[in-house]
Amino acid sequence: MWIHHWDPESKLESMQWKHLDFLHLKKCRTQTSTSKGIVTIFWDSEGLLLIDCLPPEKTITGQYYAELTCKVHDANKWKRHGKLSLGVWLLQNNTPVHKSLVAQQAVRYCGFVQLNHYTYSLDHAPSDYYLLRNLKYHLHGNQFANDESLKAIVEAWFDGQEREFFF
Repeated sequence: MWIHHWDPESKLESMQWKHLDFLHLKKCRTQTSTSKGIVTIFWDSEGLLLIDCLPPEKTITGQYYAELTCKVHDANKWKRHGKLSLGVWLLQNNTPVHKSLVAQQAVRYCGFVQLNHYTYSLDHAPSDYYLLRNLKYHLHGNQFANDESLKAIVEAWFDGQEREFFF
């Protein structure tokens, strides 16, 4: 997901009730964000596995995503002792990066079972509705100097969630 280093108040959030004689509602000024970055988050029913901030001036390619898949495999070994042998199911959307040959080979190499994500089937992406919406709400209005401070805040937010949140 895209995360802005600073997300200004929206028009809807800045609206106020006024007396009937006053015709105009207060609206915020639009201000641009200082910068934004792509953050890739891997999580399971027990919590956070891996957060990756894409370096500036780079794009996510099949090779980059394949390397991330191997990092998730290593993080799963380290954080979920013994559960890797039980099998890992990977749910990801149908972007060209995820469907690239090199990314698919990395998924098979790591031994992940890939769940099919149907095209235009948003009800199969609980992270979009639940996890990412709550995370963006928490980050809204904060300013981040760089990707490392953003990553630290995101990790702290994940650590503060109850186990039932992820399940």
